[in-house]
Amino acid sequence: MSARMRVNRSHTGNRRSHHALKEPRLSTCSKCSAQHLRHRMCPECGNYKGREVIDVVGKKAARMLKRTNKMKALGEEETVNEEEIHEEVKDENLKKEGKTKVKAVKKPKKSEAKKEK
Repeated sequence: MSARMRVNRSHTGNRRSHHALKEPRLSTCSKCSAQHLRHRMCPECGNYKGREVIDVVGKKAARMLKRTNKMKALGEEETVNEEEIHEEVKDENLKKEGKTKVKAVKKPKKSEAKKEK
């Protein structure tokens, strides 16, 4: 390497000054007060600019239901009722909104309703 090609420490430092990582620009959700990236929906509640874009709660319930059905198919001992899943999701939503738990009315299962007819 010739002296002409050599770059001193200050020039190297100037070049590397832009390599630093920057903190993500975060905003707080107006509904649930969770932090999310700007110009993107809140991953906790699915809201963007004050309106619900995606039903995150419904997707979470569907995912839990699918998981329990898969466990049942594999023969796992851990079984969870659909009602319990929906109650858990409702409880999480109430906690986020700061409301108290409302007593839920249990609906009969589809299989029980067919037997009664």
